[in-house]
Amino acid sequence: MRLKNTEIDMLNGPLFGKIMRFGIPLILTNVLQLLFNAADIAVAGRFAGEESLAAVGATGSLVFLVINILIGISVGVNVVVARYYGMGSKSDSLSRAVHTAIFVAIFGGIIFAIIGFSISGLMLKAISVPNNIYPLSLLYMRIFFLGLPFNMLYNYGTAILRARGDTTRPFFYLLISGTTNVILNLIFVIVFHLGVAGVAIATDLSNMLSAFLILRFLMKSEDELHVDLRKIKMDWAMFRSMARIGVPAGLQSSMFSISNAVIQSAINSYGPMVMAASSAASSIENFVYIGMNAFHQAAQTFISQNIAAEKKERVGKILKVCLLCTTLVGGVLCIIELLFAPFFMSLYNTNAEVISIGVSRMYVIVIPYLIFGYGDVLVGAIRGHGISLPPVIINLLATCVLRILWIYFLDVPRVDVLYVFMSYPITWTALLIALVVYWFHIRRSKEYGIPKK
Repeated sequence: MRLKNTEIDMLNGPLFGKIMRFGIPLILTNVLQLLFNAADIAVAGRFAGEESLAAVGATGSLVFLVINILIGISVGVNVVVARYYGMGSKSDSLSRAVHTAIFVAIFGGIIFAIIGFSISGLMLKAISVPNNIYPLSLLYMRIFFLGLPFNMLYNYGTAILRARGDTTRPFFYLLISGTTNVILNLIFVIVFHLGVAGVAIATDLSNMLSAFLILRFLMKSEDELHVDLRKIKMDWAMFRSMARIGVPAGLQSSMFSISNAVIQSAINSYGPMVMAASSAASSIENFVYIGMNAFHQAAQTFISQNIAAEKKERVGKILKVCLLCTTLVGGVLCIIELLFAPFFMSLYNTNAEVISIGVSRMYVIVIPYLIFGYGDVLVGAIRGHGISLPPVIINLLATCVLRILWIYFLDVPRVDVLYVFMSYPITWTALLIALVVYWFHIRRSKEYGIPKK
């Protein structure tokens, strides 16, 4: 079973159409993910009551942190599989990489699930979840962690398919599982009155379905990505290669969460109006981010394959096309959000003051958002070289540390909240400058971090 039209030849021919073909399904996948996440919250708030809504919302930062770390680690799977695919190692090496990734997803997911289930209470106490919603939040977190192996299996399977350019199939799998999630949410909450437990169980079952779909395809596939259950085992050399790239990427995601928590703390000091406005505006801004992030993934995968295939002359062209695509897609999304900012804000809240503050935040964030998009593409391009730790250090210093220092020296809440929002574009600019300098450094070096055949 091999659908040729879902695979992209990254090693030959023009790049623009192929990169857009890679990126658009990925953008749609991320949009679906945002919409389905919003549906979870909406069902909890509309049909299970305010306490259930607060309980699910209170776990958001922790769930986001865990998922970001796991998806960050899957970056290593994507780069390593793309590397062997580009080398033409479409038998033993590629098979070992695929089976190691599946092993790590399943057994790593079980280990993370046990740990997460055991320390859910400690994590909720660490973020000071109020006592009146603590039991509901704890129930949601524990059920969520039980489904973690399926979440990891889907994400790692997606990373394997994306390594050869297949972003279409994961999109349809998410469409099926996400729709199922919404339907199950309504059934469990409205019909069976399960509240937050129903929302969490629906999420786990939908993750189970998406994991089943992607594993079923890999098992039925008759090509080099075929998964044989008897061959699922740990190859330590492959795992070290994946971990060398993926663990730093996961740590980077967690560091962003920490620095954003500092900013959120500063925003909270301005009161509920600013909190509501910032939360809504951030949700709207995420749609621009996911549009641009698709070309981070494209740069990472295309460059990894081409360097492994010893076609380094295409690397510069790939970066230029990914930056162009980021400009086109990100630019259009930024313009749409700026033109209709008051309308988008009104979808979240009808209070005139909240809308005004949110629109002001969007002007500060969205106008320079392409700066961040360009930096994100450069991070993907650097990781495509098999280099993962330097981007983490650059992000730590240019983004996280600088952002925390900026907030520290502001006299909040006495200064205008716009100064808090400005921490984003200021640190994005510093990040982009540092990444450009490092990019030219690795382009001048002879070794790109990809081992020889």
